[in-house]
Amino acid sequence: MQTSRLTIALCSLLLLLTAAFAQAPPADTTLIANPVFQANCAKCHGKTAEGRHFGGPSLISDKTAATSTADLHNIITNSKGRMPKYASKLTSEEIDTLVQQIKTLSKKE
Repeated sequence: MQTSRLTIALCSLLLLLTAAFAQAPPADTTLIANPVFQANCAKCHGKTAEGRHFGGPSLISDKTAATSTADLHNIITNSKGRMPKYASKLTSEEIDTLVQQIKTLSKKE
């Protein structure tokens, strides 16, 4: 009887831990790990966001770091220069996440 209770308790604990880890958000929430970035931005800004020759500028540059959050949001949403607008391609939440991740990436460098 004791062994059955212990087995049931351990199985319950294992199930709880499995459920908790299955629902945990991904540990890597950086820009370059973001599938939205990889699908929409990496072709011009590079897979590591360092920019591409004859493509988009580096997103980890001093210039990008000095750009305000509102300006970055506006550039992604409405375009600027050769940058296309993504207002109809990305949700506002996806754009907000990209802006937050760009600002975070700029601070690390």
